[in-house]
Amino acid sequence: MEIRLVVIRTKDQSRLADFYSLLGLKFDYHKHGNSPMHYSATIGSLVFEIYPLTKSQTEEDCSTRLGFAIDNFEQTLNLLKTNGIPFSEPVQTDFGFLTIVSDPDGRKIELYKK
Repeated sequence: MEIRLVVIRTKDQSRLADFYSLLGLKFDYHKHGNSPMHYSATIGSLVFEIYPLTKSQTEEDCSTRLGFAIDNFEQTLNLLKTNGIPFSEPVQTDFGFLTIVSDPDGRKIELYKK
C-alpha cells in the first residue's frame, strides 16, 4: 500500500501554496472535472493538493500533521528564517534529524533532513 493523495483545505490557497513552496514544492494551479480551482504538487507518486474550504466549512482543520523529508535542510531553514517563519530548534530523534514549523493555518509540519 502507498499513499497517493493528500488534500488540505484553507481559506487562503495562495498563501498556503507560497508557504509550501518555501519547502521545495512546485505547484500547478488548475481544476479537473467539477473540482474548484486548486493547487497541486507531486512528491514522488503522491499528489499534494490545496483546496478551498467546502461550503459547509468555516475553519481549517489544523489537527492534520504532515512530515516532509527535504534535500536542502539547512537552506530551507535559512529561507524560513529570512521570511520570518519560526521553527523549533532542530534535534536528532529516533525518526531522524528534524525541526517543526507551523503552516499559515496552524498545522504542525515536521521537516526531516533527508
